[in-house]
Amino acid sequence: MYPPTPVYVLVCLWWLSATCGQAELAEPMNLTMITMNTQYMLSWSHDGHQTIGPKVSFTVQYLAKYKWTNGAHDQWVTACDKTPDTCCDLTPRKLYFLGLYMLRLRANSGRLHSKWVIKEFCPDKEAALGPPSKVDLAPAGPLLDVKISDPLTSTNGSMKELHAQMYYRVVYWEHTDTRNPDTKIVDTRVNMLTLSDLQAWTSYCVSVQSRYDFYNKSSAFTTPHCMQTEGAVPWWQVMLIFFFSGLVGFVGLLLLLCFGVNCYRTVKDTFYPSVQLPAHFEAYLSDLSPGSDAPRLLTPDSESELICDRLSICPEAVLLEIHMSPLPSDLEPDGRSVHSRQESGGSGDSGVYSTEGSSGPRQHSGSGLSSACAKEPWHGESPALPEQVKMEHMGLKHEAAAAHRGLRDEGIMDMGV
Repeated sequence: MYPPTPVYVLVCLWWLSATCGQAELAEPMNLTMITMNTQYMLSWSHDGHQTIGPKVSFTVQYLAKYKWTNGAHDQWVTACDKTPDTCCDLTPRKLYFLGLYMLRLRANSGRLHSKWVIKEFCPDKEAALGPPSKVDLAPAGPLLDVKISDPLTSTNGSMKELHAQMYYRVVYWEHTDTRNPDTKIVDTRVNMLTLSDLQAWTSYCVSVQSRYDFYNKSSAFTTPHCMQTEGAVPWWQVMLIFFFSGLVGFVGLLLLLCFGVNCYRTVKDTFYPSVQLPAHFEAYLSDLSPGSDAPRLLTPDSESELICDRLSICPEAVLLEIHMSPLPSDLEPDGRSVHSRQESGGSGDSGVYSTEGSSGPRQHSGSGLSSACAKEPWHGESPALPEQVKMEHMGLKHEAAAAHRGLRDEGIMDMGV
């Protein structure tokens, strides 16, 4: 049997294997800070992506430099843990802009780790300065107003709060087709600038740059903005504007007058119509006496209101017309009949009949009928009809007319209904 292996020999072998394994994993290279105002991103490159085995990942940590100097190496803060990307965004960590930090980075592949690569970072010195967030132009007669908005931080704050000495360089030129226009430069620390050495009714272009001389920082220029200046309005333009204004006002006045006339006529025809109601219609509608049948509203306490349980509608009675037949052709104009019944032997029968069972004076047949209708009441089952009453009335009128003309009761009168 072999003697047992000493413990220290095993420890040495483990250390050698770990050291050799770590040496096989390459370190990250080309560490670069990509910054803009308060946005920070660490970028690097690595050759370990071609290594056969587990996929390579990276770990990024940061620590304030004063802590690192004091030996507090156990207070590193991890910003990106085992990320497969070759960049790490440090903006969410909200690093103090005027502070100084130590950054370290290593590669991971399974249980293998590369050495830490350390980089120092000072945001105030290394962070790039961005251009103005917005530039607006506005004409002011022959002048041009330029409004500049400050660059913004990651929390939408102004970079002037971090760079108090920051200023702007304004470059402007006349907008022409030439490739190399004559440019003019103005530096200002205010956000509102007026360009005065300009010509009226001329187009100019403006571009602005942010600058900070302490660390010699300068941003890129903004996209050129172009605007035309104004000036005194020519007299012909004033006259043209005045003419069109007067024309529009005149047309508007005519339309207003037409509308007013139509409204006046409508109101007048409604409340004061030219065609009035007849006098008897007005009297009928204005009659408010209790016995009047004019339409009106009845109040709840009105005594004239009649409440009926049942309503019956009776048709209107129709009166028959009675036509008097013409006199017979055998009557003479004086009312005497040519048929005097002389052939009866001169008995003197002239059509007069005596009353049955009476010795009184003889009555005219027509008058007897009329008198009987006028004086004798109706003994039937139903009362006299309106047609019968009308016939009786007309018989009486005919008898009176005959008596007035002196006609004798010698003829027979026929009535046709």
